[in-house]
Amino acid sequence: MGLLIVLAVLLLFVVVLLSKSIQIVPQSRVGIVERLGKYQRTLTEGPNLLVPFIDRVRYKIDLREQVVSFPPVSVITEDNLSVDIDTVIYFTVTDPVAATYEIVNYIQGVEQLTITTTRNIVGGMTLEETLTSRDRINTSLSEVLDDATGRWGIKVKRVEIKAIDPPASIKDSMEKQMRADRDKRAAILTAEGQRQSAILTAEGGKQAAILNAEGDRQSLILRAQAERESSILKAQGEGQAIQTVFQAIHDGQPDQALLAYQYLQMMPKIAEGSANKVWVVPSEITKALEGLGSAMNQVSGIPKDSGGPRVRVDPGAMDVEVPEVDTSSADEAVREALRAAEESARTAPGQAPSTIGGLASGGIPDPSVTPPPAAPPATSAEVPPEDGSTPA
Repeated sequence: MGLLIVLAVLLLFVVVLLSKSIQIVPQSRVGIVERLGKYQRTLTEGPNLLVPFIDRVRYKIDLREQVVSFPPVSVITEDNLSVDIDTVIYFTVTDPVAATYEIVNYIQGVEQLTITTTRNIVGGMTLEETLTSRDRINTSLSEVLDDATGRWGIKVKRVEIKAIDPPASIKDSMEKQMRADRDKRAAILTAEGQRQSAILTAEGGKQAAILNAEGDRQSLILRAQAERESSILKAQGEGQAIQTVFQAIHDGQPDQALLAYQYLQMMPKIAEGSANKVWVVPSEITKALEGLGSAMNQVSGIPKDSGGPRVRVDPGAMDVEVPEVDTSSADEAVREALRAAEESARTAPGQAPSTIGGLASGGIPDPSVTPPPAAPPATSAEVPPEDGSTPA
């Protein structure tokens, strides 16, 4: 029984001895071994043998990159405004022995160094520069911390400013300023849009006015051309009509009897109309009638009796049937009236017979027309005596 107890104690001693002699270190970690209170060596990852009861693992240090976020720190800017700044530090342990024996707590040391460096950097900047210069602050912090923590066996990889919180009153003022700036930009954009709209509207009105004026110009030109061509055609038509009538008159060879008859036919039309109560016959008409158709004072250019054949209008050649009128009796009556007027004009003392050929418009004698010489007075024919003797 006593032998079994001894064996059990020896077995337990061997197990404890083995546990103290073998030390397993995880990946990316190292162990600091002290022998009798003094640094002896650094254990690497994997199993390591130790001297039992003499060697002891003092610290286990993580060699991976570590991220430490520190609480906000109050900083006074150059323009005497207090802001709260949160920082984040990225670092790694490059020398486990220095990180163990050069500083008691390297995390706390990095935190305090970050606070003092941040206050030093931000204290020389205004609030606006602080809010807009994060990269500058990060770079400055990284350089200062890397230089200061190098002797601690620490490598600062990067420093980031997580937040910069100005006071509430400053935030309110900044929000008002930003709101005013946004309102200003909105007003500028609105005014610019209205300006562009007015310019485009004016340009459109200008183009429309130009096109309207051009259209009116073309319309006036075309209307004037149409009126000119219409006037030319009317003039040509009137000229052709006058030529046709003039040629028809010459082809018809009118005489004094026809002219007198036509003149007498026009006289009743002068008195037409319900308003004509009194008809005053001008003296010029009477004078014209006195010499109308006279053989002595005939109208210039119109023979008293045409020698050629009379040309009658064929009713069948016209669209309207013209009835045949017997004008022999009317012509004889006209001739009798003309003879009576001529006799009365000859017997009237102190009056010179006037003819149509010697009258201008309005009854004024035309000096260009020279009246023919008066015929010698008629003498009675001498009748020879019945006895055949010659009169003395």
